[in-house]
Amino acid sequence: MRKVDKLKVFKFVHFYESISFLYCYYFIDGYFHYIVVDEFHHAVSNNYKRIINYFTPKFLLGLTATPERLDSKDVFALCDYNMVYEVRLKEAINKGWLVPFRYYGIYDETVNYEDIDFKNGKYDDKQLEEALMLNKRGKLILNHYLKYNSKRAMGFCSSRHHAEYMAKMFNENNIPSAAVYSGESGEYSEERNIALSKLTSGELKVIFSVDMFNEGLDVPGIDMVMFLRPTQSPTIFLQQLGRGLRKAKDKQYLNVLDFIGNYKKANLAPFLLSGKDYSTTEAKRNTQSDYEFPENCVVDFDFRLIDIFKKQAEREMKIKDKIKEQFEIVKDILGYRPSRVELFTYMDDAVYENIKSKNKAMNPFSNYLEYIKENDTLTLEEEELYNSRAREFINMIETTSMSKTYKMPILLAFYNDGNIKMEITEDDIYKSFYEFYRKGSNKVDMLKDKNTSDFINWDKKKYIALAKNNPVKFLLKTHGDFFKVKEGSVIALQDDLKQFINNEAFKKHMKDAIDLRVETYYKNRFLNK
Repeated sequence: MRKVDKLKVFKFVHFYESISFLYCYYFIDGYFHYIVVDEFHHAVSNNYKRIINYFTPKFLLGLTATPERLDSKDVFALCDYNMVYEVRLKEAINKGWLVPFRYYGIYDETVNYEDIDFKNGKYDDKQLEEALMLNKRGKLILNHYLKYNSKRAMGFCSSRHHAEYMAKMFNENNIPSAAVYSGESGEYSEERNIALSKLTSGELKVIFSVDMFNEGLDVPGIDMVMFLRPTQSPTIFLQQLGRGLRKAKDKQYLNVLDFIGNYKKANLAPFLLSGKDYSTTEAKRNTQSDYEFPENCVVDFDFRLIDIFKKQAEREMKIKDKIKEQFEIVKDILGYRPSRVELFTYMDDAVYENIKSKNKAMNPFSNYLEYIKENDTLTLEEEELYNSRAREFINMIETTSMSKTYKMPILLAFYNDGNIKMEITEDDIYKSFYEFYRKGSNKVDMLKDKNTSDFINWDKKKYIALAKNNPVKFLLKTHGDFFKVKEGSVIALQDDLKQFINNEAFKKHMKDAIDLRVETYYKNRFLNK
């Protein structure tokens, strides 16, 4: 490729699963017109985001079977919540694309999860491993496995020691099994591809794995999956269930053995098997008869599990505690206090939906500086903002009404890439509107509205007219304490904000609040479809 002066190039590094094949190419940022990303739920990782943010394709398509991630990162946000096609589990089975399942929720009293430390949304790994490796529990799993004439089964474990333990128990009972995991090998471990080959040929009956087959597995003949650890993530649950739903010759259904104890979110299963989205509101529904499962599927919960589900519904945390828990989880994931956008992006959808239905006092996004003051420590610069007009201005951004996104490019013109302006001209507005509405879904929204559908052909005059007739007019009318008319400009900030425009905390919170309003605009539109 020819050398291009003053154009950035990007080293594109592609890793295929765990195999270290490295492909390095160099591309200018506009090189590709169309980009398709498979397994799009990985796109929230930093490596993927660097690629997506670098290129400026005319068309970006993401494909994934599991958009709801374990770590709560919002995959939909990457595409501004524009979803062109969706098929959930129930519909896929009803259409005959996947085989039906026979799900057995088995009561497991061998582990008391209340004795295991639980912090920031997860159980202590070491304590959990020890609790799951009990002979009594191993025999419970073995005895239920033997009830079915399985030829090829997958068991999902919590750790490599757990997988080795289960493989050992099954082999000692004349059931050829192997453990598959990354890292140091053990007595019963097999390399992934060798184990799969043996499972396909019938040399192995069961593979016990640790996060190695949640995706990328192509063994249609699997007729049983066993959930041998607490499953608290919709993504992991559906990925592991999906390992056995592929159609194969003479395969009529998949047996699913789920060993359920009193662990947190044990009541996820009924929602996910029915194809419903898990939400706090629906969590109060707790009997098997409340759900419609896919056609020809069998779902059988031990009656003692129904009691666990009911107790969990009764113990639902207050929304204030849920928000606090989410805040701490995200803080732990990031290693620092999250911004508004980061908390919003990582937050569990069920908690966010619950927040939306509450009054503003319960919503951290309606006054984030207030929230972090109550639940964290403000920096010295933030303390200066807290009791000032600057915080009131940021709170105005957080709460101003927004049926369209028109106010955001006005605020971004004031922000001016971090060099805040006290007043903005027609040139500033034109530049900000032009750039804002050339981006992804901002562009789509303009195209959908008949009054702006031809905006691609607009000149400066039309952009200025839109700004003056809508956001400028309403900002002056409803927020006159922050904005004013000033000769030589279209709109200006009130003079008492001038002392803050070089405050780094003010800049950071202003931009964060603007970005959040854009993100929530698209998410709420998506949820309300």
